[in-house]
Amino acid sequence: MTTPDVGLQLRSTVTSAGQLELTLVEEPVIAPGENEVVLRVEAAPINPSDLGLLLAGADLSTMARSNDDARPRVTATIDAATLASLAGRLDLSMPVGNEGAGTVVAAGSADAAQALVGRTVSVAGGAMYSQYRTLAAAQCLVLPEGTDARVGASAFVNPMTALAMLETMRREGHRALVHTAAASNLGQMLVRLCRADGVPLVTVVRRPEQAALLASLGAEYVCDSSSPSFKTDLTAAVAATAATLAFDATGGGSLASQILTAMEAAVGAGAPYSRYGSNVHKQVYVYGALDRGPTVLTRNFGFAWGVGGWLLTPILQGLGPEVVARLRARVADELTTTFVSTYSRTISLSDALDPEVIAAYARQATGEKFLIEPDRG
Repeated sequence: MTTPDVGLQLRSTVTSAGQLELTLVEEPVIAPGENEVVLRVEAAPINPSDLGLLLAGADLSTMARSNDDARPRVTATIDAATLASLAGRLDLSMPVGNEGAGTVVAAGSADAAQALVGRTVSVAGGAMYSQYRTLAAAQCLVLPEGTDARVGASAFVNPMTALAMLETMRREGHRALVHTAAASNLGQMLVRLCRADGVPLVTVVRRPEQAALLASLGAEYVCDSSSPSFKTDLTAAVAATAATLAFDATGGGSLASQILTAMEAAVGAGAPYSRYGSNVHKQVYVYGALDRGPTVLTRNFGFAWGVGGWLLTPILQGLGPEVVARLRARVADELTTTFVSTYSRTISLSDALDPEVIAAYARQATGEKFLIEPDRG
């Protein structure tokens, strides 16, 4: 296989003047070292976890696109408060894209690297919004023969998040989960995974059509936060499942507080009164920021509770390489079933710098998952 000398890469820069700049640049294709491979990236999803680095909290209503040397360039303003939180990346041109899949087109001399030449692999290596990536052979998850790169593009972030949630549940001694924003691609995976593993799951959605979607996948406990009976429904579902652990993708607002209140009501039902509440620990982990406002807690759920952040990478590091290898193997085995991903729109690198397209994928709307094909167009 032949490898070009350069390839296009999408980059995001936050300037010290308070401006976001999105550009396409030509990057040299680095020759692989002994234990490295060169991947031709054929598909890379836009996940919520990519948007923080890509868009940096910029005011998208100020977006403007121009062409510099025939390459698109998008700019937008960043307010002073947001800019202050980005001091560590000012004036740095940063590559974007957590994961993707493609074909190995060159490899170093090591047997493990050479064995990957011509294979379709999935990678979580960063800088995946690129036409070519040079990375360690050990980072590659080999996909079954005949698997299209589109199928393997989302083989890491969402599947490993779902599996790591269950690992966290088991290690902390919980028996059931609550999951918010549950109609997402990740949420649908979690429904299938919990059904397969026999784990009771309470799903929280925002609209009736999302509730219907999850019900069609076999979700038993679906609570619609837009319903007048939401608090009652949530408490009943938590009581039925004995859920004392929640993963909240919303972050801001009062949803975490409502979940803790439902848990306290469920575990405290029939127990002797205590002004300190129950002694059953209730935990909410915030792993997303769909609502960037403050997290509001109304303290009516006793003292045995916790709210904290949960991030996939340090969680996997804590699980250790043997557990991670086991989880990755399961993803590969169930890539077209439990961990299947669907996309509403496929775009090119240039499309990813179209203001209308940016506005669409920045919405993070349920059912609107975008896939970048770096060679498209």
